[in-house]
Amino acid sequence: MEAWQSRMDGIIDAHVHMGSLTDAAHVNNILEAVRLEKMGLVSIQDPAHGSGLPQSLYMKGRYPGTFYVFAGLNHGQQLSGGRVTAPSLVAQVESFRKMGCDGIKMIEGKPTSRQTLDIPVTDTYFADYWARVEDLGVPLVWHVGDPEEFWNPEQLPEWARKRGWGYSAADVQKEELYAEVDEVLARHPNLRIIFAHFYFLSADLARAARFFDAHPHIYFDLTPGIEMLYNLSRDAQTTRDFFLKYADRIVFGTDISSRNAVTEAVFRAGIIFRWLESDATFRVPDGVDVLLGKPEDGIIRGLSLPDAVLERIYRLNYTRLVGAKPRSLSLSHAIAECTRIGSIARRLSGMPAEDTEAVRVARKLEVLS
Repeated sequence: MEAWQSRMDGIIDAHVHMGSLTDAAHVNNILEAVRLEKMGLVSIQDPAHGSGLPQSLYMKGRYPGTFYVFAGLNHGQQLSGGRVTAPSLVAQVESFRKMGCDGIKMIEGKPTSRQTLDIPVTDTYFADYWARVEDLGVPLVWHVGDPEEFWNPEQLPEWARKRGWGYSAADVQKEELYAEVDEVLARHPNLRIIFAHFYFLSADLARAARFFDAHPHIYFDLTPGIEMLYNLSRDAQTTRDFFLKYADRIVFGTDISSRNAVTEAVFRAGIIFRWLESDATFRVPDGVDVLLGKPEDGIIRGLSLPDAVLERIYRLNYTRLVGAKPRSLSLSHAIAECTRIGSIARRLSGMPAEDTEAVRVARKLEVLS
């Protein structure tokens, strides 16, 4: 079975993960094969290895106008118990803006992140950060929660189990995470947020509608979690009605990674294209990546959305929030930031700074300057 290609032009994928610096050409091959116009690189920092953000900065600098960058926060000081010094979260926000980043990617809301950084987003640690992000109007892509079955050992998919994405009563619970978000939004109602993976509310559209109605600056992206497509296919007409009503609040994304083969990326995007654009009933095809499961796992029912709605989901909602084109990278600020990230990684891991991805990127950016 061939992968489905969209009939629309100008598509922006709001949720792509960049791996190694050596993946640069591969990411461009994926962009071309999927027929995307631009990508939003969501860049989770790994303080101990100096990776995550620097590679995305390189893509922005090397290919101007093609890549938006959402920068993840660096919690190296907190995670090391003060062994290393890192800028405050507010100082990081200021640095991201100076570099030319387009927004901030938050993983602080995924239970595995909470296992590592056991600080609620309502803690004073984040207080000044939320205030500054709201004041600047910086858009966020925020992962909060996970599929319900990840808390149920009998329903937990094997691929999730292998990645440590199974949770117990000892872990933070999904409703606790939602309550924390509600508290943050009550304090900062003008935050501009894209909640990743449909905010994991695909099984409860009534609740999703109430959330949208209560928070006019909030969006959901469509990155699967394959359970999202199965949940939203149970009653395709109700889902279609929801998408028509909230057409201005939904953003296209795939969760493609530079570690995906080009064929896997094309299939991953194609499933979402086909679901949005056709009225077909289908299963995931052979050739998808492991995170989308097996073809026999479930049924997907297409929504056959009108082109005007597709245009909003594929492009206009994102550009209204983030900008019609990616911000320009300040090479001098990006080089300084990558050098700093490499220094933190050296102190955390003991590896020479020159061996970190951050310093490798700094050297590449120096050539561009």
